[in-house]
Amino acid sequence: MTHIIYISYDGMTDPLGQSQVLPYLRGLAKKGYKFHLISFEKADRYEQNRTFIENMCSEVGIDWHPMTYTKKPPLLSTMYDVNRMWRKAKSLAKNHPIKLVHCRSYIAALIGLRLKHNFGIKFLFDMRGFWADERIDGKIWSRSNPIFNKVYQFFKKKELDFLKEADYTISLTENAKDEILSWKEFQTNPIPIQVIPTCVDLELFNPEKITTQEKIQLRKKLNVQDEAYILGYVGSIGTWYMLPEMLDFFITLKSKIPTAVFLLVTADDHSAIMNQCLEKGLSKEDVFLTKCNHKDVPLHLALFDSSVFFIRPTYSKKASSPTKQGEIMAMGIPLTCNYGVGDTDLLIEKYKAGSVVHAFVKENYLKAINYENFNRESSMNGAQSYFGLKNGVEKYAQVYLDILKK
Repeated sequence: MTHIIYISYDGMTDPLGQSQVLPYLRGLAKKGYKFHLISFEKADRYEQNRTFIENMCSEVGIDWHPMTYTKKPPLLSTMYDVNRMWRKAKSLAKNHPIKLVHCRSYIAALIGLRLKHNFGIKFLFDMRGFWADERIDGKIWSRSNPIFNKVYQFFKKKELDFLKEADYTISLTENAKDEILSWKEFQTNPIPIQVIPTCVDLELFNPEKITTQEKIQLRKKLNVQDEAYILGYVGSIGTWYMLPEMLDFFITLKSKIPTAVFLLVTADDHSAIMNQCLEKGLSKEDVFLTKCNHKDVPLHLALFDSSVFFIRPTYSKKASSPTKQGEIMAMGIPLTCNYGVGDTDLLIEKYKAGSVVHAFVKENYLKAINYENFNRESSMNGAQSYFGLKNGVEKYAQVYLDILKK
């Protein structure tokens, strides 16, 4: 049995851990890999979901080592967590026959590179995105601040180290892979990169498993009228998602479909979102806000007549693969997104999954809501072939084999 350390600075009790880490690891564990999983958990979510995650891990023999995520003070708390991460990983490396360390994003990769140098363990850099650039583009760090500028420069240097020294790199998008291979460091010496997008559990996101009665009951619970046309949004809004532009899109849609309402399924601050809606001249009868557990997302998606998400098309977003895209496509719902984010627009066009907006103006919105490029069967088949979890697990398994035979 091949022993692998998997390190994530995201928590397994977070929605991300449940949708984008554990499904892969469970699939790979069934192929005979023994995982020692290090993750950093937020106290409230850990308390709420601990038993569920423990059961998910123990079912397939994953040894889970949850650690407490430290939030404050900025930078110092991360340095403290990195030190604890190293001590735990070093202990595991000394006590188990570890062959590979699989690192999710940049903070974890600091430890992966160190394990490679100190123990000769193979290192997989699962980059997830241009993390340092995301911090700048998202205005989390400012380069005008000398401390944050120094941290940015440190991670951009480390980014090159990770890419050069990793035995393999995983990119979420072809866009990011092409960008990396265009850098002067790799033009004559290309590195091994595999593209694996954020995948979808097609057993869970299966519209055939949702009954008409379940949909009727949920509409009633949400107080949405039977005749209402539902434009839907799912997920956090936070740093990257363009709520004002999405509201403008909804207003344009409502001018054509008077019964339209906007249903946002998000754990973000509902009152802050509603305030933005009211500022746009919308009423509380136009917008519905709710939240749900990951396992209930498919039922909520099943209410959508169409869906939308707009993401700020910054440099760092070349590397983004929105989880919601595959989920929406798998449920056979027409989607409108914007140009310039990862491979999103190309996939919508390739699989006839909906509409792409090239500029945030009414003229483009009016064209988009016709959904001339939508074909439900093609979109669902695209989700199966491109975003299917089974395919993702197989790609990871092949990367593991390629690394371990080196």
